[in-house]
Amino acid sequence: MCGICGKLIFDRWGNVSPALLKNMADTIAHRGPDDEGYYVSGQVGLGFRRLSIIDLNTGHQPISNESGTVWIVFNGEIYNYQELRQQLQSKGHVFKTETDTEVIVHLYEEFGESCVERLRGMFGFAIWDENTKTLFLARDRVGIKPLYYWRSEQSLVFGSEIKAILADPSVKREISLGMVDRFLTFNFLPGEETMLQGVRKLAPGHCLTVKDGTVRMRQYWDLAFEPRAQTVKEAEEQLLSLLDEAVRLHMISDVPVGFLLSGGVDSTAMLSLAVGKTEHDLSSFTLGFSSPGIDDERPYATMAANRYGSRHHEMTITSQDFADFLPKFAWHMEEPVCEPQAVALYYVSRLAKDFVKVLISGEGGDEAFAGYQTYRGVLWVERVKKILGPLKNSVSSALMRANQSLNLPKIRKYAPLLRVPFEEYYFSRTATPFSYFNQHCQSLYTADFANHVDKLRSVAAVTPYLDKPVGGGIVNKMLYVDTKTSLPDDLLLKADKMTMANSIELRVPMLDHKFLEFAATVPENLKVRGLTTKYVLKTALQNQIPREILRRRKAGFPVPYESWLRTELKGWVLDTLLDRGSVARGYFKRGEVEKLIEDNSETGRHPKEVLSLITLELWHRSFLDVASTGAQVPELDPKVHA
Repeated sequence: MCGICGKLIFDRWGNVSPALLKNMADTIAHRGPDDEGYYVSGQVGLGFRRLSIIDLNTGHQPISNESGTVWIVFNGEIYNYQELRQQLQSKGHVFKTETDTEVIVHLYEEFGESCVERLRGMFGFAIWDENTKTLFLARDRVGIKPLYYWRSEQSLVFGSEIKAILADPSVKREISLGMVDRFLTFNFLPGEETMLQGVRKLAPGHCLTVKDGTVRMRQYWDLAFEPRAQTVKEAEEQLLSLLDEAVRLHMISDVPVGFLLSGGVDSTAMLSLAVGKTEHDLSSFTLGFSSPGIDDERPYATMAANRYGSRHHEMTITSQDFADFLPKFAWHMEEPVCEPQAVALYYVSRLAKDFVKVLISGEGGDEAFAGYQTYRGVLWVERVKKILGPLKNSVSSALMRANQSLNLPKIRKYAPLLRVPFEEYYFSRTATPFSYFNQHCQSLYTADFANHVDKLRSVAAVTPYLDKPVGGGIVNKMLYVDTKTSLPDDLLLKADKMTMANSIELRVPMLDHKFLEFAATVPENLKVRGLTTKYVLKTALQNQIPREILRRRKAGFPVPYESWLRTELKGWVLDTLLDRGSVARGYFKRGEVEKLIEDNSETGRHPKEVLSLITLELWHRSFLDVASTGAQVPELDPKVHA
């Protein structure tokens, strides 16, 4: 696992500065503290920071082919590299290392751009072809690894993180105001645009080719939902076979591998399947919170660790740890993401850093087999709408009126959806037209900021996926939208940035593309059956993991930020959001922000909205309120209780 960066000047007589490349790589040193390397040749420069996982002695990058005409910098892991290596050797290719990186170089020589279609793994890489003067960038199918780029008329700059791009003084720090409303709509930034004008994300499953100043984009993979008739037993057998294979491949490492345990089905399944697949001792890690009334994951994680014999480690964090980390959270995330669980992931990764370099998590199981309650809820909403027919609007209104006295969260959430088309309310798992910022934007936004807001643009990154026909019912439609939006731009972004902040590689076997492609063939009624989500996954694992874990309600590191924001951290919230500099940004009316904070403090109704505003403000401080490029990481000395 590594960090990569580079620059291509379109003028063939141009010269990339080695000092610039070094500065770019230094900003992402946390991604690769073990080694660094550079290739500079006239108009092109490639930079690299290494976290040594495979081929510890000879895996130095950049790596070239035999003739030194094709060079690569690579971030990620290729799990089928040994198979590919044998195929390439049979074709006459000569290898000088044991790395998966060198396999990509020779694969490119053999197949050109289509080399990406043969890779099984997570990756973001850049290849420079000296013979054709071509730069080739590629990102893995679902976006496990990030890759950003910035283009002007003179050059293209890229990096695993935005900080590397900003180290180039030719890249201007200019905010894209329309992205502020997009963030507030979704609590993350779906799509290829970032908060900074011109800085873009290479989309998952895409590659980018630059030649003679011309940039060409190509999609090489998409997830096709084509459900086929199958029995529960048939689905279970194929699921277990593919998942076991994925875990086996993800265990390939020359250093010890650990497991993140959330006390849930998916992470427990990863640990259970890993037994017997490594010569190293297994380690596992989880955390809890110093707040009463929280669904503590630790007893279930301990149960799993004891069951499968892993060396288990736990820790506790406090409200002050949470607040102290948020400035550093904004700096590492680089895109505003309102994801409280990311703070938990940072701390548990920091705990793991003393024991392992690689962690495996169960991320992706919910998107593959419909694990979120939202999938079940929306499925039933759509079924009820069909039953009610023309009566759905009046029933919706009646339920909303009745709920003024009942005040039931489920009715408040789902009753309005009865009268709205699916495509209008299912923007993502987190955003609907009934969200706070959509309902209150006219009163909350200043007149100047409101002039820059285009609601159609705010949702434009999601609408193409909503409009695309998806086979197999409404559940698969939701899974497709989330696989294209919230998965890469929220959950996986958080997973990469928080683990790499601690120089830890995170692997996610349930996002192996072969496993996802199989899941896309499973019928809707084997994913959500009655009130049970992830139905066939749970039945397949019923003899694999403890019943107490299999049947417990989904939690997933439930960070108690809601109570913290309205009690222990309320003063800090007020100081942050009503600070003179924050108000002077001109986005929000001070009085409305005060009302939001007070309302949350009194009723507890708007914690995510308050945290979204804090996240946005801290992002500004990290990336716009700095005097120089390559902002330094904020100081942090948290009091963590292990």
